[in-house]
Amino acid sequence: MTIVVSEATAVTDELVAAFERLIPQLSRSNPPPSDRELEEMVMAPGTFVLVAREGMQLLGSLTLVIFRIPTGMRAWIEDVVVDEAARGKGVGEALNREALDIARREGCKTVDLTSRPSREAANRLYQRLGFVARETNVYRYDL
Repeated sequence: MTIVVSEATAVTDELVAAFERLIPQLSRSNPPPSDRELEEMVMAPGTFVLVAREGMQLLGSLTLVIFRIPTGMRAWIEDVVVDEAARGKGVGEALNREALDIARREGCKTVDLTSRPSREAANRLYQRLGFVARETNVYRYDL
């Protein structure tokens, strides 16, 4: 399997259809982004919507967000999703490696992500890539 990762730079019918197929595999409680929401993501400064393909087939996506805070440039990886039919074939690794390369190139000091404990394969991947679990509390405030 030859996986090619690239940044989505425009919203196409293919991208919209891919997110409609992939996001339900990631979250049952959140709908896929609309065309307009995808456009906001793709065009937002500091946001990189990465997609992985084998040939013409879009197999997965990852969103990398880069931002400056008082202690330096930071990055977050969010909403990593690989099509169920392509899992275990290196798609997630390719997406994450590209995100780490972009963050490094952009001068980030750290890259953070969260992953549910139940996502055992994803957690093994993150550890294999060098991510280290932090002793921290993650808090969320629902608006």
